[in-house]
Amino acid sequence: MVVLLLQKFIERKITVGLSLLLCFMKELFILFLILSPIFCYSQSFKFAQVTDTHVGGATGAEDLWRTVKDLNQQQYLDFVILSGDVTEFGSDDELALAKQILDSLTLPLYVVPGNHDSNWSESGANSFREVFGAETFFFEHKGYQFIGTTSGPNMRMSPGQIPRENLVWMDSVFAAHPNQSTPLIAINHYPLDSSLNNWYESIDRLKTRNVQLALCGHGHINKHFDWEGIPGVMVRSNLRGNDTVGGYNIITVANDSAVFRVRHPLRGTDDPWLSIALKTVNRNGAQHVKRPDFSVNQRTPATEVWTYEDHGDIGAGIGSDGKLIFTANTVGEVYALDLKTGEKKWTYKTGGKVYSTPGVANGVVVVGSSDHFIYGINAVDGSLRWKVETNKAVLGSAAIHKGKAYIGGSDGIFRCIRVRDGKLLWTFDGVAGYVSTLPTLTKGKVIFGSWGNGFYALNQRNGALEWAWDNGHKNRMFSAAACYPVVYGDRVFIVAPDRYMTAIDLKTGATIWRENHKEHRVRESIGYANELVLAKTMDGEVVGVSVFSDHFDVSWKADLKLPYELAPTAIYSNKKLAFIPSDKGLLSAVDLDTGKTVWQYKISNAMINPPLVLKDRIVVSTMDGKITMLTY
Repeated sequence: MVVLLLQKFIERKITVGLSLLLCFMKELFILFLILSPIFCYSQSFKFAQVTDTHVGGATGAEDLWRTVKDLNQQQYLDFVILSGDVTEFGSDDELALAKQILDSLTLPLYVVPGNHDSNWSESGANSFREVFGAETFFFEHKGYQFIGTTSGPNMRMSPGQIPRENLVWMDSVFAAHPNQSTPLIAINHYPLDSSLNNWYESIDRLKTRNVQLALCGHGHINKHFDWEGIPGVMVRSNLRGNDTVGGYNIITVANDSAVFRVRHPLRGTDDPWLSIALKTVNRNGAQHVKRPDFSVNQRTPATEVWTYEDHGDIGAGIGSDGKLIFTANTVGEVYALDLKTGEKKWTYKTGGKVYSTPGVANGVVVVGSSDHFIYGINAVDGSLRWKVETNKAVLGSAAIHKGKAYIGGSDGIFRCIRVRDGKLLWTFDGVAGYVSTLPTLTKGKVIFGSWGNGFYALNQRNGALEWAWDNGHKNRMFSAAACYPVVYGDRVFIVAPDRYMTAIDLKTGATIWRENHKEHRVRESIGYANELVLAKTMDGEVVGVSVFSDHFDVSWKADLKLPYELAPTAIYSNKKLAFIPSDKGLLSAVDLDTGKTVWQYKISNAMINPPLVLKDRIVVSTMDGKITMLTY
């Protein structure tokens, strides 16, 4: 048809008559519509993928400076994609430095965060989008669409996860661009496999389009994958490692293929290490990765009473006044659901992501937000009663006792606030790092850890420092900051990512015992029941250590055996059962006398948050925005 139309234009004698000119223009436009997809699709272009720059690490900033200088000399590049782990810890200072370096880049830049930018972020992963303008991207270039999503995990150690709000955003982007034939390239920091809890939700969406390639970082190596038929490519870190300079990948899209070359900044470019054919993926092709299995729910005595699904991630636990339950999401909303039905009653919108578990007393819900405020919200109707401004995000949760709320922030300050009217009663400004935990209140003391290797006991009445304990590590990732401290008698028990369990004297802060058990690799998840400190191990076991023991002596062990396990969520219990959370959405109820597993229920495939334990029911939320009440 194209040939015939061209021949027709050549042979036709066009007069100056207006009608014939209009006719010619009409047919020329039809020809353009026929040819334009072909021309656009066949246009070649080059772009750079830089990843895992880890600014704040040993050589991260210097390596990124060199790469930006080199990129500015590559006149043939159209744009740059930075696919996550921009910083080492996601701190405001590191993000500011990374932005300063990247501001000198003369090419268009598209960037998404990685787990290092979000999991240890003092801003609750809020500063990333403020510094870079967004945490997702979508654009079209020379006949191709590019879509980039966040990977998490956000503020809670677990496998990666594309936030629920990102999936909702993908749906809206695809709805706004209905042409499913346009070739698509997807970018995420994590691979699109089981290292993401919800990889299948992303893949299912991508397969509704003409997805031809998926790019990632995270592994610090160049590697080719097949993600359920989607060609996947992981590329090397920008860090130099054992070399004298770092490196990035130059990707050439031409002749229906993508060719990958490593560029060593200011030194040279290697020969291609990979060439991939770009073609339409078989949407109904065989699945290479087993999808999550929910069949356990058909064999359990636990039954669902109601379920609520959020439009964002949930990184907070659940508070209740007996009639309503209160929680919050990473869209920035604090809200109430009817305890009996799960019906939403009200929503209050803050200015940042919320990871703080709402506390409630005297008709007031107390919750912190990454927007630098602590809020007092009317528990009945969601109206604002008061708010207290802070210097940075507030990721800690409020412990409430006798009308006073005790809560830590990211500005190095721990606060005591009167719940009734929001009056600040006292502050302690000696916290190293930021606080993301729920403090323990006991015997006139406030006990909590921070992401600066700090662990503190403050006077509950005036905020004076009673003692501070240090684990001796220089690496802040080993902080005892995510666990909820267990106190029995005059002993405080904590666990941390360094795999140690520690018993501390409540009165003096002295170490009673501290052990790294080779057979039981504890991490951050502990609880208390029947004079036992219950601890979940990375190998999926649950052990009990006597509160009277002088060392890590396992006196009780559950028969539970979960897969490799990272969720830091505390273990809750009643008089008979211990409720064991997992990073794959499975809740297990274990008999405290026998250690036998009584029942299990899989809510989703995402990490379980701190639950609300009732007499014969339990309300559980998961990081991907699901809240379920179970009866048992």
